[in-house]
Amino acid sequence: MNPLQRAAGSRIAAARVGIGGPVGSGKTALVERLIPALMARGVDLAIITNDLVTAEDAERIRRSGLIDPARVSAVEAGACPHTVIREDPTLNIEAADDLERRFPGVELILIESGGDNLASTFSRDLTDFWMFVIDVGGGDDIPRKRGPGVIRCDTLVINKTDLAPYVGVDLERMRQQALAVRDNRPVLLTNCRKGEGIDAVVSAIERDVLFRA
Repeated sequence: MNPLQRAAGSRIAAARVGIGGPVGSGKTALVERLIPALMARGVDLAIITNDLVTAEDAERIRRSGLIDPARVSAVEAGACPHTVIREDPTLNIEAADDLERRFPGVELILIESGGDNLASTFSRDLTDFWMFVIDVGGGDDIPRKRGPGVIRCDTLVINKTDLAPYVGVDLERMRQQALAVRDNRPVLLTNCRKGEGIDAVVSAIERDVLFRA
């Protein structure tokens, strides 16, 4: 039994994994890659997306054909995205609880934050584990800025690795600097457009969330 999963009455509630990061870093693309990869491993999955005043990301995933559209819920933050994942995560907690009521067998809920800045973090009242996504196109100085999202997340994902040659980024140096500011806590490299590095993200979720001893 996964100790990260919370008791809900007489059953074990689904594990909840947050995915945060700046606008355009590739959070939704990562979710779209994780859905088939996790489902192929037999994980019973549901999704929550956060946007400011729309359900655009949720609709994108519903239309993708990757998952039953009923398993995708949308939360409209109505303010800074970090408000509903950190200061008062009630709306996201209620959305996750609703998904668990409608799909009693769900094991894992991915909660994608709206695009935010490097200070964005998830409340532990909402998530058991959270990832922060940055992208190479934003510059190799992002790790050195030591934003709370970069420092505090359980796993840092550096996405769009294919762009490195075109934006003058030394990818290995960026990775090493990220490891240094994170005290060697996990840093993973992905190219969600091509599906590169997704297996490592799935393995992290399996190891640190679903099958944690």
